[in-house]
Amino acid sequence: MSTMTITIERTPRTVQLGNTTIEVEELGVQLPFARKPADLSELGGGSPAKVLVTETREMDTIEFDEFADNLMRSRTWLSGKGGSTAEGALCIEITAPGRPYLYVNPEGSDYCRYCARLG
Repeated sequence: MSTMTITIERTPRTVQLGNTTIEVEELGVQLPFARKPADLSELGGGSPAKVLVTETREMDTIEFDEFADNLMRSRTWLSGKGGSTAEGALCIEITAPGRPYLYVNPEGSDYCRYCARLG
């Protein structure tokens, strides 16, 4: 079995949200976001959108699998984060060894209101 590595360009950007300025990284690809997916099987199919990464959360494989199996579950660490601008979706990037990258935009909620995957 061989391993494949994919490199996605990331561009540092400054985004203005009302009176607040935040630093993000824009992914070099647009991804389709699913609205209120229950698990990974429901991702994809939406219109591609720009992804603006506000933070990265690294998980171990057990934590990732539990998260991915119930994306609608309430999680305090998502609360108040995310959002959308004319420039793209403000997302938390979620990574784990050997797992796809997830991009979660909770739109201020405490669950994965919008989610896309890479890999």
